[in-house]
Amino acid sequence: MATMIHPLLRLVAMQPQLLADHAEAYAGLVAEELGKTGAVLKRRVLLATVALSLTAVAVVLAGVALMLWAVLPTTAIQLPWALVVAPALPALVALGCGLAARQEQASAFADLKQQVAADLLMLREVSAA
Repeated sequence: MATMIHPLLRLVAMQPQLLADHAEAYAGLVAEELGKTGAVLKRRVLLATVALSLTAVAVVLAGVALMLWAVLPTTAIQLPWALVVAPALPALVALGCGLAARQEQASAFADLKQQVAADLLMLREVSAA
């Protein structure tokens, strides 16, 4: 009769503390994964916000430069290159922030997935034996 009881049920009945320890380890792993994923998402949102803000600044500066170029005679503009550089700088930084935000990878719960897969493999091996 003892051979008909599944090994997992026998373990739960004989050593329930092991199951509790395993569940506690899972809770710790979930908390750690949430912390990592949250940090990556915060950084990604921050980079995207900075990119969006700097894009707005670049658009406003480009509009001002365009209006100055249209209103002032070309000979009156002392530094014509500044009309291009002023909006280009925030645009380049915005592009860099946007690319950095896209490259941030939130490998959501990769360690947890590995642990669950390892536990399921172990359960299959125990069940097969």
